[in-house]
Amino acid sequence: MTRRHVLLTSAGMNRSTTPINQAIILAGGQATRLRPYTDTRPKAMVEVADRPIIDYQLEWLAEYGVEHVVVSCGYKADVLREHLNTRRGGPEITLLVEEEPLGRGGALRYASSGLREGQGACYALNGDVLTWFSLEEFTDYHREKGGLATLALAQYRTNWGIVDVTEDGTIEGFTQSPLLPFWINAGVYVFEREALALLPEEGDHEATTFPDLAAEGRLFGYRINAFWRGVDTVKDVKEASEQIPALRSGT
Repeated sequence: MTRRHVLLTSAGMNRSTTPINQAIILAGGQATRLRPYTDTRPKAMVEVADRPIIDYQLEWLAEYGVEHVVVSCGYKADVLREHLNTRRGGPEITLLVEEEPLGRGGALRYASSGLREGQGACYALNGDVLTWFSLEEFTDYHREKGGLATLALAQYRTNWGIVDVTEDGTIEGFTQSPLLPFWINAGVYVFEREALALLPEEGDHEATTFPDLAAEGRLFGYRINAFWRGVDTVKDVKEASEQIPALRSGT
């Protein structure tokens, strides 16, 4: 039997320090900017370096002890269901199909209904994210802060090239797609059960739940210092397919 411990957070709440073993993956949406890849499959099934995005995600979650994943989907759900039914090993999967688009916040709330009862916090991630960072450290940070939700943050990389120019107008060089000193929502979260209950039934949590939690001082951001890539366009697929083999081989 797993021994349970209790952490007294800064907010004065008792919170379990048992490892998080459940997660939600948002795999709905038609992903029109990824066509023609998504003409026949949902975004989570788009192949990057010859593997569907969702396979990378499930492998990463399993590496950190996640045993159960709720996958919320809609568009081309049958393609995703068939693929998940043929998987061997990894987390147990519960597939929930949205009858109509609910928005990201609504989809998260709907997916939370498939989580096992009697357990605490869960991870959640967008179905178009490729990343590898320590979920253990992410969880420790979340619990140390004592909030209801924590967002992983990725440093913003511009798609534009930057011109290095002096005050007198002399161009010294060019920097292609540099990282800028700004942070964006990386689409990976830790949610306490109380936070899941605050999500909208329809709509976007970034316009409703998150601003409310931020105003109450119960929302925190964890800066990722590792590989992160959102796969939102055909260009992203091609570039990630070049990056990942080198990343996974350690070169």
